[in-house]
Amino acid sequence: MMKGGGGKETLTASFLRFLLLLLLPLTALYFFYTLHLLLTSASSAASNCAPDAVSVSRMSANLTAVAEKQLPPSTVAGSTSTTLQHVVFGIAASSRFWDKRKEYIKVWWRPRGAMRGYVWLDRKVRESNMSTARTGLPAIRISSDTSAFPYTHRRGHRSAIRISRIVSETFRLGLPGVRWFVMGDDDTVFFPDNLLTVLNKFDHRQPYYIGSLSESHLQNIYFSYGMAYGGGGFAISRPLAEALARMQDGCLRRYPALYGSDDRIQACMAELGVPLTKHPGFHQYDVYGDLLGLLASHPVAPIVTLHHLDVVKPLFPDARSRPSAVRRLFDGPVKLDTAGLMQQSICYDSANRWTVSVAWGFTVLVARGIMSPREMEMPARTFLNWYRRADYTAYAFNTRPLARSPCQKPAVYYLSSARREALRGGETTVTRYERWRHPNETRPACRWDITDPDAHLDHIIVLKKPDPGLWERVIFCATSFLFLILHP
Repeated sequence: MMKGGGGKETLTASFLRFLLLLLLPLTALYFFYTLHLLLTSASSAASNCAPDAVSVSRMSANLTAVAEKQLPPSTVAGSTSTTLQHVVFGIAASSRFWDKRKEYIKVWWRPRGAMRGYVWLDRKVRESNMSTARTGLPAIRISSDTSAFPYTHRRGHRSAIRISRIVSETFRLGLPGVRWFVMGDDDTVFFPDNLLTVLNKFDHRQPYYIGSLSESHLQNIYFSYGMAYGGGGFAISRPLAEALARMQDGCLRRYPALYGSDDRIQACMAELGVPLTKHPGFHQYDVYGDLLGLLASHPVAPIVTLHHLDVVKPLFPDARSRPSAVRRLFDGPVKLDTAGLMQQSICYDSANRWTVSVAWGFTVLVARGIMSPREMEMPARTFLNWYRRADYTAYAFNTRPLARSPCQKPAVYYLSSARREALRGGETTVTRYERWRHPNETRPACRWDITDPDAHLDHIIVLKKPDPGLWERVIFCATSFLFLILHP
């Protein structure tokens, strides 16, 4: 029995050895054949790669080299803070709208060398030959001819190519000491000190592309959720501007079918491998109607820009013009405490059962009933979507109705004056807000047993200590720095 069993085991071992000897050469042959295919495929892909694509890959490597070259061992915390002299503005303008939109620039621009920048136009205007001291505007430059670049979008305008090259053309001027190149439109209003607050959070020696999205979900779908909208403004650090200037003309030729200038910039940023760094203080404002709901619940971040002010109602309904409404902000709250501008504080008057929302330097809303902070920090729909057929679901953020009940319709008080006073607690800002009533406005009938603030408050005075270092600390409660006085 044992002898017979040993014979079977010998036969099995021989069979397995035979299979192993057969499989080994087959496995080796399969391995070398697969390796050959992979090498052949890689060689073919390299030979079929377009020359422009190769240059894009090299540009990404060069950008990394530029950033590393300009980075000394010291950290950004050890370097000097960024000031307005480290920033150069490139403002995209059109001679067609110049006479109207230059008034916005005059509001925020600081002349006589306090700021650096240029307005880039398609052709000369009356101010082209005037001194900046006389006009109160940045110096005017005429953009280079872009007729050689292809543009195939059926509904757009080829001026988008000219505007997209403003950063590169500004860089080529060779201005010394520039850390950031900031882009905006002629109807973009900048808040310079808040812009510096944002830029000082980033290392200017690294490649950065900073901006924000559109308020319209459809706009972001059609263009990109990874794009900084040009009207809302964006900032590009010097290493990135240098890399962009080297490759942009070739990049523009690869995207003739894009619509605007900002999506062309973003396409080049994608080729350079630099994503958008989003900041909620840049505002494209692709909306119509009244900005009250958006600005009364501004996000907890310094406000950096406003855009599209020509297509919405004036910020203050009693202002003589849209630019004069913006000037009211700059002549008062911006001078007193630009860091606190538009920052929302939610308070409650328990005796009267009122909810009070203060957007400092802009407006105060007083509504009957106790509304939660979660609801009050949500923008009220006082505005319309950029796409007229779209409803309120087509925003890129949550919204709420202005009032869920006729009784909750708030009384609105707009800034009328702002000053600084020395009180016992130290230097304090005093802002006054007057009740605004639309012509023929009537308050809705209400059976709530709650006093109507409209019947008892004609104006509101807010006392607040200026706090330029507001954004250098964590803020646990925005209401902690406000003291509210309601005047009957």
